[in-house]
Formats: sequence, C-alpha cells, structure tokens
Amino acid sequence: MKNKAPANKRSNIRCLDGERLHKVLAHAGIGSRRQIEQWIRDGQVQINGRPAKLGERWHPGDRIQVGGRRIHLDRRLEGRLRVLIYHKPVGEIVSRYDPQGRPSVFERLPELAKGRWIAVGRLDLNTEGLLLFTNQGEFANRLMHPSRQVEREYAVRVYGKVGEAWLERLCQGVELEDGPARFERIEPAGGEGANRWYKVVVKEGRNRIVRRLWESAGVIVSRLIRIRYGPIALPQGLKAGQVRELTPAELAPLEAAFGE
Repeated sequence: MKNKAPANKRSNIRCLDGERLHKVLAHAGIGSRRQIEQWIRDGQVQINGRPAKLGERWHPGDRIQVGGRRIHLDRRLEGRLRVLIYHKPVGEIVSRYDPQGRPSVFERLPELAKGRWIAVGRLDLNTEGLLLFTNQGEFANRLMHPSRQVEREYAVRVYGKVGEAWLERLCQGVELEDGPARFERIEPAGGEGANRWYKVVVKEGRNRIVRRLWESAGVIVSRLIRIRYGPIALPQGLKAGQVRELTPAELAPLEAAFGE
C-alpha cells in the first residue's frame, strides 16, 4: 500500500484555487500584481488558449502563457516558502537590469530551480544593510503593503547639529514634497564632533524617506544602514555582500505575522 502524500504537500495550490489570475501569477513570482494586470490589459497573458481577462480566476490544470511562454503554475506553487537575508553593500542596485551596468544585488543570490527571487522593498545605491528576498510574490506583497505598517529600523550617521526641538519635530511630522512624514522613534547612538549616530524607525518605504527627513532638519546623512525589517534583524556576523537563508525557526515570526 502506497504512503499518502503529506497533508500540506499542495497547500499553496489549494489555497489559491479559484483566486484571481493576476494574484496567483504574482504569488508564483512571475511579476508584481500591477505588472501582471498591465500584461493582461495588453493581451500578453493567455489562459487555456485565449486572452485572459482582468479579474479572471485560475484553477489547477489551467494552461497559462505569459508573453508566449508557458507558465507551469501548478509546479511553481508547490514550492515551500523561502526567505533570504542579504547584507547589501554600498554601490549595488536593487534591480535586475541597469543600463549603466552597475552591480546588482541579484548577482549574489543562489539560483532557484523554479521561479525567481523577489526583493522585499529597496535600498538606494548609497544605502547598505538588510534586504529580504522571497520566492513567493504574494508573500513579498504582504511584507511591503503600506497597510501592514512594517517597522524599518536604520542606523544613521548625520553631519551637523540637530537640536532637541528638531528631533521632536521629526517624530511629530514634517511636510515633504510628497506629503507628511515622520520617524516613529529616534534614539541617539553616540558620535564625536559634527558626526552623530542615531537609530531611527519608520513605517513606510517611500523613496529616500530617511535621508529626506534628516535633510529637512538641515543636516546631511553621511552613512545609512538598515538594521531591521519587521521582526528580522541584520545578523552581526553577516558581512556586506553575504547572503544566507532563514532557518524555519527564523522564518516562523514572519509567517505568523504575514502568512495571511
């Protein structure tokens, strides 16, 4: 008598049976929801030999093509959730393609047998520190969605003096060119002369938000390191340019907080 497959062997497929096609494709790491929705509008996505429609639902066994390429969703969705932590150095971009030919963080990552690694947010060229990558697009979307209010903690070195009144104002909120912003917390962390270190926490991923907040106070950010994303902190022993996969124990807090 053959042994039965484990009960959770195809849990990803069962959970996504009947979900909208663009969501399932994003979950499988094909692209972001927004990208896939546009591909559907442009007629680049087919289901069972015909152009897919926005809002159409996917079921196991449906034949899917994206840009003329067959996508085996059943196979992709069987894979277990994986998350990498990477210590990004200054000088690398968080993109697979760059006309200027600059080094990419994706060049450092291990190869996947199925799908692709998806970055959870971005760090600009001159920012270093913690980056998370996952093999499941839907999980990445949950980690990044503004409604989740995920804490991002940074160590920042600024050049210039910031008085107590300005520190309080940065926590209360200042008006930037794209709307109000603030730090959730600011903690002095030492320094000498005109160079001072702080630890700061924000709950949004707007472009250069940490740098722009400090610049509003009239100081220059001379070094910026992301040291935590949600419950995951940058390991002390992980040097710049190194990557490792989260263990099941390390992955558990993420799954508990963002699994649904």
